[in-house]
Amino acid sequence: MNIRLVAFGIAKDILRQREMTLDFSGQSIFDLRQQLFSSYPEFARLKTISFAVHDSYQDDAFLLTESDEVVLIPPVSGG
Repeated sequence: MNIRLVAFGIAKDILRQREMTLDFSGQSIFDLRQQLFSSYPEFARLKTISFAVHDSYQDDAFLLTESDEVVLIPPVSGG
C-alpha cells in the first residue's frame, strides 16, 4: 500500500525531503517504524520519534490504511 510521509526536523533531514510517498509493506505504525529504521539507519540516532495520523498521535499498534498521511515528529529541543 502507499502512504504519504510528512517529516519535520531531523526526520526531514534523514529522509532528505519533507514529503514522500512510501510503498509500505506492513500494516501498523510498528511495521512502519521497522521499515523506516531498516531503510534509513540514521533514525537510530534519535532517542524517540512520534507518529501522527489523522491529526492525532498514534501508538505502535495503530493500523494504517491505503493513502494515510503519517507525520513523523522527532524530539524537539530549544527554548
